[in-house]
Amino acid sequence: MPKAKYVLALDQGTTGTHVSILDTKLQVVGRSYKEFTQHFPKPSWVEHDLDEIWASSEWCIARALKHAGLRGKDIAAIGITNQRETTGLWMRGSGQPLSHAIVWQDRRTAEQCRRLKEQGVEPRVREVTGLVVDPYFSGTKLTWMFDHLKGARAKAEKGDVCFGTIDTWLVYKLTGGAAHVTDVSNASRTLLMDLTTLQWSDEMRAMLSVPAACLPQIRGSAEVYGTTRGMRSLPDGIPVAGMAGDQQAALFGQACFEPGESKCTYGTGAFLLMNTGSEPVRSSAGLLTTVAWRLGGTGTTTYALEGSSFIAGAAVQWMRDGLKVIKRAPDIEALAASVKDSGDVVFVPALAGLGAPHWRPEARGLFAGIDRSTTVAHMARAVLEGIALQIHDLAEAMRRDSGRDIPVFKADGGAAANNLLMQFQADVLGVPLVRPRNLETTSLGAAFLGGLGAGIWDSPEAIRRAWKAEKTFKPKMKSDARERHLAKWKRAVERA
Repeated sequence: MPKAKYVLALDQGTTGTHVSILDTKLQVVGRSYKEFTQHFPKPSWVEHDLDEIWASSEWCIARALKHAGLRGKDIAAIGITNQRETTGLWMRGSGQPLSHAIVWQDRRTAEQCRRLKEQGVEPRVREVTGLVVDPYFSGTKLTWMFDHLKGARAKAEKGDVCFGTIDTWLVYKLTGGAAHVTDVSNASRTLLMDLTTLQWSDEMRAMLSVPAACLPQIRGSAEVYGTTRGMRSLPDGIPVAGMAGDQQAALFGQACFEPGESKCTYGTGAFLLMNTGSEPVRSSAGLLTTVAWRLGGTGTTTYALEGSSFIAGAAVQWMRDGLKVIKRAPDIEALAASVKDSGDVVFVPALAGLGAPHWRPEARGLFAGIDRSTTVAHMARAVLEGIALQIHDLAEAMRRDSGRDIPVFKADGGAAANNLLMQFQADVLGVPLVRPRNLETTSLGAAFLGGLGAGIWDSPEAIRRAWKAEKTFKPKMKSDARERHLAKWKRAVERA
């Protein structure tokens, strides 16, 4: 075991950067957070400044060390987790970005995606990559950058330009430009990686006109990619030894190591991932097939099915900011609990359309079943129930696609602190729901992977033993009541 006893988790999110420092018992001893600027140059365009992201990372590392009362030499390893699909280009030698990064939320390539679909390529894209043709993913963003940044394509063809998602950028900066790498989980979100070979697909690269020389090397999720060099708060030589996209890191942080084990992160939206084992499972319900992680350079690859609901905590924010029926987001639980049920009111949280398994972008939010007896408390309860019911639909799609039952359902994210929501989720799923002691499972997953890659832990089993549940919600609802809820929900979704 390395002499130093702490792991630093660098969690680079969409609106800010978190750094957590954990000891070998996985207790957080120091943390910090810093927001950075969101750039909106045109409607539906979203950009980030790569240099500002790196500055926020350096600032957070220094503050977390100070908070923990540690020095840089006390860090044994670094693990990274990141917003996925956000796309950047920079000069290989200097690290100078060619432009702002294009964020995963950006929709500027919608027309390009429409043309690709009209060409009939989507079935082949799904077969090779497990993804759908959508502006969400990195590939079309990268095509746009090469088409619009003067000289970028020629420089990339000569090998002078690096492409990377945020994980790649952070490792490049941490190692002083020595490492140009990504891990399999992030590479699987680009539209450019073959899910079976875990290598860049020449076919997809040609379809999107991406030069091979700009692509990073694809590596495992827990191995040493390089060591720190030239940083202000950390000495040279600390191994950067783990990384995974944020949702995959949360799945790992929840110790979902067996096929069928699932987690749902309840944030602004909700992301449900199921471990499907060592073979990719192709979806017939519009779910995404993705790599969860690969341990070591040549270890076993674990795959996952992923489904996302666009609106989860955002519905509660809407109740607070739009309808102004609550002052703080946590207040919705007490308001909802003030009535014994939702009074037959159903809420479909399609405030940004419906994602998997419905895929109805034209759908809109809907309250159904309102009568003279309806109060804001009934509506608040219906909002929480609607969040859980859309996750039920994703879970059922995953059961069908994978042929597996979900033995236990693990929840994390800010809204997982809501006991009423968690109990109703367990009730409609019909399986126990477990909430961990540490809800920051994304950072925890990054730390786990970094520690594994650096040899601080020797196997995921050590992590499973360290994982602690805070509360288990067992299903209490009778089957006939559950079926009534699901029937009302189905009718409301058809009307949304």
